[in-house]
Order: sequence, then C-alpha cells, then structure tokens
Amino acid sequence: MPSFTPSYIDSYRSGRLSQKIEMAHQLLCKCEVCPRKCGVDRINNEVGFCRTGKLALVCSYHAHFGEEAPLVGKKGSGTIFFSYCNLLCCFCQNFEISHQGEGTAVYPEQIAGMMIQLQKEGCHNINFVTPSHVVPQILAALPVAIEQGLHVPLVYNTGAYDRVEVLELLEGVFDMYMPDFKFVDPELSEAACQAGDYALVAKQALKEMFRQVGDLVLDDSGIAMKGLLVRHLVLPDNLAGTKQVMEFIVNEISPDTYVNIMPQYYPCGLADKIPGLNRRITEKEFRSAMEDARKAGIRRFDQRRKIFQVW
Repeated sequence: MPSFTPSYIDSYRSGRLSQKIEMAHQLLCKCEVCPRKCGVDRINNEVGFCRTGKLALVCSYHAHFGEEAPLVGKKGSGTIFFSYCNLLCCFCQNFEISHQGEGTAVYPEQIAGMMIQLQKEGCHNINFVTPSHVVPQILAALPVAIEQGLHVPLVYNTGAYDRVEVLELLEGVFDMYMPDFKFVDPELSEAACQAGDYALVAKQALKEMFRQVGDLVLDDSGIAMKGLLVRHLVLPDNLAGTKQVMEFIVNEISPDTYVNIMPQYYPCGLADKIPGLNRRITEKEFRSAMEDARKAGIRRFDQRRKIFQVW
C-alpha cells in the first residue's frame, strides 16, 4: 500500500488539532467527557465517577506483545495504561489500575515523552488503554509529541462507553479504534458497571468509530494502519450475549470488521457479586461463541493462540 501518514499530522498542520484541544478542555469545566456527565469541575481537581481530576494518571507504558496480531508485529504495540476508568466493571482484570488507581499523575508533556519513547523503541503504534475519561489530556499531549517527531498511528483502546460528541472531536486524530463491546443485557451492565445504558451507548459509539475509519487496513507486512478492531470478552453462561453482539456488528457495522473474541475471562475484583461470574469459561463455551460469530457472518478473526484454564 502507499506510504501512510497519520491523520493527526494534517490536523496539526491545519490548526484543527488546536481547536479540538480547546473544545475538549472546556468539557472538563462541568465534566461531560463521557456519558456519565458527572458535571464536576475537573480543571480545579474535582473528581467524579472516574476519580480523575485535571491531570491524567498513568500506571505504565511499554511495548506490548499480547495485543491483536496486526498491532503487535515484530516490535510490539506501544501501550500507555491510564489509571481509573469511566466504567469500573466489577470483574475488571486490571482491578488495581481501574478501581484502585495504581499509577502517577502526569502532565501532557510527560505523556508526549512516553509516546516518543515508545516510537523510538520501534513500536508500530501508540495504544492508549482506557482513554475515555482522559481525552482532553491526550489531545493536549499531541502537539508536543508531534513537534518531537511522532509519526506512528494512534489506537483508541476503549471499553466503548464513549460519547459520540467526544468521538467526533477525535476525527482526524485517531486512525484506529479498538472498542471492547462487552455485553447487551442492561441488567447485567447495570450490575457490573452501573451503566444500564451501556449497550445503547456502545452501539452508537461503534457506528461513529466506523464512520470515521472504516474497516481495518493493513500494510504489506500485515501491520494495522487504519480502521476498526472490535474486542469481545466471552463470559460464562453466555452472559455477554455474543450472538447479539456479532449480529449487530455484521448488520450495522460491517461483516469485514476485524474481531477478537477473547477467552481469557477469569473471576477477579468483585466478580462474585454477580451470579455466574465466579468461574472461568469452558472451551465449549468459547467454541460456541466462535460459532455464533461465524453464523452471524463475521469473517475476520484475530489469529492469536487461545489458551484455556477450565474450572
């Protein structure tokens, strides 16, 4: 494919990025960054559901080799793990980071430095993990990184509880979106993350992401350059509603969506508060989920080796 230039380069040169930064910053005054719209003054360090004030918190950043194959390549995906979250799923497998806030407050210049360091290490992309509550802080870091030579694609790695209006600000900034469509049952999403509207919000978010970037595009070496990747974590007893999730993707997004159906659920955090979530999934449950996806019409799957530990 022709040489690829990330979209944020043009947004920076045209001045659109600076406009987006200002608009995003204003969302912090009476916080409307995510669908919870807590209304707190984060600029003055008031905190709402995500427990994050003016500065983002980062737990770690490094080359990650456990991500989807097109992101990892030979040099890894350059992940930046933000602390706290706007979902706080009770079964989160990064409980210490998302619920307990393990990490350090960082200025935009420090986030920029992380991006540049990961690029210097050869990472194929910069992968922002759990970015929904810190969109303004990420945007504020970009001009500094661009001026220092940032040129790899950016990945928005999200739980999909994102406002469409905020995603619209990210058009021309992120070339890849990687939402995790978690579940469809409003009772489960309310019990698991106090977000009974999760499925409705996630569906609208995925539609907006796809509108911006389309299906996943790879370069000649199989590295992702632009597009949508969707993750789906299989839960015990089909609590995630895999069939309905996959039918939505095929019918309302695209049958060529790159999908990673993940078998690695294990009970941690506060998982025991919800009946059925106190065990790992079985291989039979995973195979059934894969079959549901194929029957729905999904045809692009992540090819990483699946490992099971059955209870």
